[in-house]
Amino acid sequence: MRLFDTAAQEVLDLRPRHPGEVSIYVCGPTVYDVPHVGHGRFTLVWDVLRRWLHFRGFNVRFVSNITDVDDKIIQRAEREGVSESAVATRFEEVWWSSMAQLGVLRPSVAPRATEWIDSMIELIETLMARGVAYPLGDGIYFDVSAVADYGLLALQPLESLRAGARVDARRDKRSPLDFALWKFAKPGEPQWTASFGAGRPGWHTECVVMSLGLLGEGFDLHCGGLDLAFPHHENERAQAVALGRPFARRWAHNGFVMSGGEKMSKSLGNFTSLTDLLERTDPRAYRLLVIRSHYRSPLDVNTETIADAERSVARLDALARRFLLPRLAGDGVVDPVAAWAPEVENFVQEVTRLLDDDLNTPAAVAALFDGVATANSLADQGDSSAETWAHAVATLFGALGLSLVGDEEPLPSEVADLVVRRDEARARRDWSEADRIRSELESRGWIVEDSSQGTKVRRR
Repeated sequence: MRLFDTAAQEVLDLRPRHPGEVSIYVCGPTVYDVPHVGHGRFTLVWDVLRRWLHFRGFNVRFVSNITDVDDKIIQRAEREGVSESAVATRFEEVWWSSMAQLGVLRPSVAPRATEWIDSMIELIETLMARGVAYPLGDGIYFDVSAVADYGLLALQPLESLRAGARVDARRDKRSPLDFALWKFAKPGEPQWTASFGAGRPGWHTECVVMSLGLLGEGFDLHCGGLDLAFPHHENERAQAVALGRPFARRWAHNGFVMSGGEKMSKSLGNFTSLTDLLERTDPRAYRLLVIRSHYRSPLDVNTETIADAERSVARLDALARRFLLPRLAGDGVVDPVAAWAPEVENFVQEVTRLLDDDLNTPAAVAALFDGVATANSLADQGDSSAETWAHAVATLFGALGLSLVGDEEPLPSEVADLVVRRDEARARRDWSEADRIRSELESRGWIVEDSSQGTKVRRR
């Protein structure tokens, strides 16, 4: 498995520290509002990677945190006249509900920042003792000059970063790039007692403590959105370097979500949030849209791209119905078939090669849809290998978390009766009656398809 390493700026072998095991940390949400479409993308990208590694035989320990103490949570709690914990709990529930709808697997561990504050205090005390953290009037700050290669993940020299730094209200910092490890308590805000003063942790301190605490030094892969590479991930890395603790071996970041220059608003028919998108479309369509784009490339999400993905999902479901394929991705576990026919084995190996090469999902998805066409064409010719092709396609899509849905439940008796009556009308070439029954089925919310086996229906 090879991935593009942000720090090295090249595609490198993953090379896990323990053979057969991969440890991954992904920065999770700050739970102060409903998730947006970009949250959906980053969770899907790293869910796909996790699933693919599992499919390839790795044991994956996947940690993704919940930030449940933050300025934005405090501000919302104040506006609504409720506690910060009430805000965090409410929106964490929305987060997990949205992830479940997307089919994103739960992390192996999902730590909350407030559960790790004692460890954060200990880290800050150590940094202060080493002279790389210092107090100011509003908190404890990290001195970035203590890290020789600070700016590694920003891909810019330190002087360039200083020149481009925004004006900070604290002019007494040693450098404009120095960042808060701890924020001293303000009246009415949540606070914890520490030797250097009561307060709460800064965002950049949270993830370095939780990732090292749960995955250990030199864990394999730190992931997240490209917007987090600098300063958040760089500031995590800087603290680990200052502590003399090996941090992530590889860094991977996904690209931004675009909206075609269109303002995201319901009045324009676009998606205002991830929850809005999930209310209006099949969640599998968003997963397919995400994997049709390379994870490092921008992704355009709008009603047109989602509608196109929905049509492609319908093609996959049609394959599942035609070949009576099982639903394979419900629990995220898909076992590869031990042996395929030679021509199918070549197809499986090509898709595998593409996905192993920096998770090239666009090329893999294109190859998989070629496999759909091959399966259907062979079936039309009466070739018995068609079913094997269809099963291979379903298995590989399942490995990416995209389940194919066939006829999963018996038709209601009145619908089944209409289907029989329509087939009888077609058999006697009574096209008017066949069309009338089609219209009746469609008015009841069923999609009607003609096939060589007769009328097929599925819920709209």
